[in-house]
Amino acid sequence: MLSYQHAYHAGNAADVHKHALLAAALDYLVRKPKQLSYIETHAGRAIYDLSGAESIKTGEAAAGIERMERWFAPDHPYARALQAARDEAGPNAYPGSPLIASTLLRQDDMITLAELHPGERAALEQAVLGAYVRGEDGPTMAVAMVPPTPRRGLMLIDPSYEIKTEFTAMPRLVAKIRKRWGVGVVMLWYPILASGAHAPLVDGLRDLEIDGVLHSQVHFPPAKPGHGMIGSGLYVVNPPWGLEEAATELAARFESLGR
Repeated sequence: MLSYQHAYHAGNAADVHKHALLAAALDYLVRKPKQLSYIETHAGRAIYDLSGAESIKTGEAAAGIERMERWFAPDHPYARALQAARDEAGPNAYPGSPLIASTLLRQDDMITLAELHPGERAALEQAVLGAYVRGEDGPTMAVAMVPPTPRRGLMLIDPSYEIKTEFTAMPRLVAKIRKRWGVGVVMLWYPILASGAHAPLVDGLRDLEIDGVLHSQVHFPPAKPGHGMIGSGLYVVNPPWGLEEAATELAARFESLGR
């Protein structure tokens, strides 16, 4: 959706959940010498300023990465990506998922990113040099290009969910991609909302009956009174070795917020 701007939400608690597990998955995948494909359907601008007016207005980063960064040791792949972004753009920089992937992947891995918003796409092209940045509908692109070359790889599906039909469309998209790309790691993120609007998506994922998936959910207090997001979900097809353990450890950290 062209009105969505992730700058208001960058570094929030959901980003911590999603990006920490994305980084852990990529860190494992690059241990093998075979070339990878990384595909992202809703890329955004890739780097954000947490001292900007947008971030300060919502307070989401303050309730997210600024509170939670202490959970990650300096050698954790998420922490390494955070530090790389700060080294490049200053102490208040926060990397979106395209930049996390670019930081952790190798020079010969293939990165393909979809972003419809012209301004966000221009920033993305500057932030992630060497990636294939495509100004087209991400889900349509994803279906068209799987299986990718190289065949081994990971896809992140991360819509804004401002289009309400996305809650029912995303499980169908995962099923279609899984059918065409059986070896791919497919990660679908979704918000857990106080309104319960995410329930059809969770039901749709349950109905897929795909073997060997990781379904991670965490809950957290609203960043400010009245904020509707109270948790984060990540559904992973073909999770890499060690990701389930990483998700369990991270969930325990989130549980500690309520104690």
